[in-house]
Order: sequence, then C-alpha cells, then structure tokens
Amino acid sequence: MTTSSSPPAFSGYQKFVVAILAFLQFTVILDFMILSPLGAQLMPGLKITPTQFGILVSTYAFSAGASGFLAAGFADRFDRKKLLMFFYAGFLAGTLLCGIAASYPLLVFARIVAGLFAGVVSAASLAIITDVFALQLRGRVMGLVQTAFAASSVLGIPIGLLLANYWGWRAPFFMIAAVGAMVGVSIQRFMRPVDAHLKLAPDRSPLHHILHAISNRRYLQGFATTALLSVGGFMLMPLMSAFTVRNVGIPIEKLPLVYVLTGLAAVVVGPLVGRASDTFGKFKVFCFGGAVTIAMVFVYTHLTISPLWLLVMVLAGLQIGIFSRVISASALTSALPDPADRGSYMSISSSLQQVAGGIASVLAGILVDEGAGGRLLHFDRVGYVVICTTVITLILMYYINRQIATAGRMHESAPLHSAAANRASTGRALHELHE
Repeated sequence: MTTSSSPPAFSGYQKFVVAILAFLQFTVILDFMILSPLGAQLMPGLKITPTQFGILVSTYAFSAGASGFLAAGFADRFDRKKLLMFFYAGFLAGTLLCGIAASYPLLVFARIVAGLFAGVVSAASLAIITDVFALQLRGRVMGLVQTAFAASSVLGIPIGLLLANYWGWRAPFFMIAAVGAMVGVSIQRFMRPVDAHLKLAPDRSPLHHILHAISNRRYLQGFATTALLSVGGFMLMPLMSAFTVRNVGIPIEKLPLVYVLTGLAAVVVGPLVGRASDTFGKFKVFCFGGAVTIAMVFVYTHLTISPLWLLVMVLAGLQIGIFSRVISASALTSALPDPADRGSYMSISSSLQQVAGGIASVLAGILVDEGAGGRLLHFDRVGYVVICTTVITLILMYYINRQIATAGRMHESAPLHSAAANRASTGRALHELHE
C-alpha cells in the first residue's frame, strides 16, 4: 500500500513533459472556455440570436465527446506522440478557422472541427502521462496539468477579453493558435517517442478494441466514476454566476473578481493536492476532497444574501474539494487500464466527461426555476444531486483502490519506455516492466 514517505523526484526530461503538457492543456481548455465570455461581442458581430449562440457553445462539447469515443478503436495503434501531434495540429487548425470565420455557419463548422480534434488531444496527453510517469508520481503530474484549468480562468480569459476589446472577438482565437503552435513545435522537437505500448498491444480491429474496453468490468468502474465526477462538477457551473448575482447579492461588476480570487486559490491548491496524493495516498486525498465537497456544496447552494468575503471563502473551499477529488481520481484510475489499452481507456473517459457534462447542464436547468426578479428557485436541489453523486463516487473509488492494491499496481515503480530506450537496455527495461 502507499505510505507517507516522500515520493521520488522528477527527472529533467519528466519536468519538461509536465510543463509542455500543462501548456497544451491550457490552450485546449482556454479554447473551450473563451467562447462564452465573447458572447457580448460575437452575437452582434455575426448577428446571431441567443439560441444560435447556445448551439455554437454546445457543438464543441458534443463533437469532442463523439471523437473521443471513435478514437478509442485506434488510440493504441500508434506512437502516442505522433497521435498527439496529429490531433493537436487539427485542433489548432480548427481554432484558426474560428478566428477567420466570416459567418455563423462557418463558425459552427470551425467549432466542430476544433472539438473533434480536441477530444482526442486530452486523452492522448493522459495516456502519455501514464506511460512516462510511475504511479507514485502521477498525483503531482495530474495536479500540475489540471491546474491549467484554473490558469485559463485566471490568466487566459482576462487576456483574451483584453485582446477582444482592442482587436475584436477574433483576436483570442489567433492568440490561442499562436501559443499552441509554439507548444506543438516544442513537443515535436524535444519529446521522445512514446511507443513501448505497441509491443504489448494485441492485434485487434478498431471495433474489437472498443468492445474490449467497454466490456472490461475493471474499466467500467473507472468510466462510471469519471462520468459521475463530471456530473458533480458541471451541474453547478452553468448557474453559478446567476445564483451568485441574483441570490447571494454580489454585484455583477464584482463577478470577475470572484472568479479571479477563486481561480487563484485553485492555481495554488492544484500542485499541493497532487503532492499530497503521492505522499499520503490517492484514496485518502479523494476521501478528504469528497468530505470537503459535500460540506461546501451544501453551504453554497443554501446561501442567501452574503458578503463578498464569505462567498469567496466558500467557493475557495469548494475548489479545494473539487480539485482534491479530480486530481487524486485521475491519478488513481490511471492504474486501471493495461498498457496496451491506455489510449482507448483515456479516449472513452474523455468522451464520457464531455457527454456527462452536457447532460448535467441540462439536468440543472430542469431542476431550477426562476422566481420574481430573476431569483433562482430550488437551487438546493442541484446541490443534493451533486452530494449524492459525490457519495457514490466515494464508494466506487473504495473498490477501485482496493482492486488496484490487490493487483499490486500500487507498487508500480517504472513507467513504460520508448522502443529505442528498450533496445538500449533490454534487460533492465524488462525487469522494470515486470516489477
């Protein structure tokens, strides 16, 4: 079982992989999040209705979900670096198309293209992390990479909006494409091949590979946990700003400050949670995050008129709970798939995150009503659903943790190496793989 001893340190190359994948995730997440804040400029710019804008936002998520599932059939048949580069190039091309789109139909097409490729980028990144880093290091890696989500809110969105104010709504997409191009060049030049899994992969057809992944009982537990984690996170997000302004009484002018402060809290908490999960045990950190999430969700969804400092404290606590769950769960469930199935497992997980998030947003809208003055009614119902999903994920993670420990995967000490590295030290590599 895991102990409280200090986890091993990163090598220089591993530090590069963590940094470059974190930057990559930053660009992908920012591209997903930037569209909503641009609505005030984009809708009059292209003369589109709120309904059309809602369709525009949702097409990205659903296309990403579809591509993640379809990619599961061939995700383990290629060098993961090459797979990542191909789909990241497609994602950047879609983002660039968003910037040059001259009409609403073209922008919808561009968002579909960006989503189709982005859905596989995240899965390929997670598969690379699992191949390059031993389980004892993955908590810290996931903590740093997941922090890109908070960084996109704290840094990316304000910078993107500033560019949009000066040069129009197209400017943020050009910025993302430019930054992403530099990330892509760095990956191509300096990342080593990630192809050792090819020696382990059985000769299956793409359809057989998908069926194998979705019929594996061990994998199904991980998929269910991933889906419920996404439901718990996405149910609150769509209505948080409206609830904060209309029910809690925070002026809309101070809403950006709320997001910046809570985002900064997440930036600080993410790496600390990752280190804690490697040091004290991933399941222990997940249980801590579950308890904090339940408490903070209950408090937040029952808030009435409150001062800004209290709201920020509650939301910061909620961030701690959410990040503790997501980071520790990502690190622990990464030990579920066999090396030959990691690409397909991560692809299906990424797809489930997108689809579950969309379903959660719809469900939240059904549970909540609008009262006099725009005040949200029955928002506590959303909180109760999130609390229930949190309890279920705690039960699922208990069995996943026990299963991994029983299988001896807790003591996994060596990542997979590239074929070139294996040829250089065959005996040592085989010993590590069987350790």
